[in-house]
Amino acid sequence: MQKGELRSEINEINAVKFEVRVEVRLRPGIADPEGATIERALPALGFGGVEGVRVGKAIRFTVEAPDEKTARQEATEMSLRLLANPVIEDSDVEVSAVVGAL
Repeated sequence: MQKGELRSEINEINAVKFEVRVEVRLRPGIADPEGATIERALPALGFGGVEGVRVGKAIRFTVEAPDEKTARQEATEMSLRLLANPVIEDSDVEVSAVVGAL
């Protein structure tokens, strides 16, 4: 068994499952045509007084990590490198331990 394989096996033994939710939204000042369309349509459906509609996306997944800090770091890195476009989007990462998973 190689050193990396042993470390991976040890990490799997100590790993805890965490639920992750990454919310991605356009940065302020970036045009949101989908949000504008929804905002214009709402009064026709009887929902007046709504303004500032912005559309984003929520990405949910589980990740195994030794602790919450590590899970958050990994999810943040995923967000910066793949899940969001940091030039035009902001993202928030929420992490919580999966209930009953130890």
